[in-house]
Formats: sequence, C-alpha cells, structure tokens
Amino acid sequence: MRQLGIYLMIFGIGAMILPLFDLQFSILAWIDNWGETVGWIIRGGMIALGLVLFLVGKPAEEEGPAEASE
Repeated sequence: MRQLGIYLMIFGIGAMILPLFDLQFSILAWIDNWGETVGWIIRGGMIALGLVLFLVGKPAEEEGPAEASE
C-alpha cells in the first residue's frame, strides 16, 4: 500500500509540474476538460490520496505472508 501511495504522490507532483513546461501526462489529458480549477483539484487529490495510502499502509516487511508461530 505504501508503494502505491508513493507512486501516486510522484505522479500527482509530476502532473502539477509538467503543465508549467506546457507538457502533460497523456493518460491525464482529460483532467482539464472540466476547467483548470477542477484539474488542479484532481492533481491535489492524487497527492493527498497518495499521502494517506503511504501513512496508513504497513511497511514492506509486514506486508509479506503471515508466518505461523509454533
């Protein structure tokens, strides 16, 4: 979960920085169809959701299969 959160945050930050250079991720080209403000809200939401997933997720060592203690 933490790794997904990190990727989502990086993708959201990239989506915020790229328009400053007149570029964008092709998969996120639809974001600005509803207006520039909504596009920025979606980008911010991506970063916020990534941060939540990062903070709530367990570290990689704990995500492995549970071992039976005998």
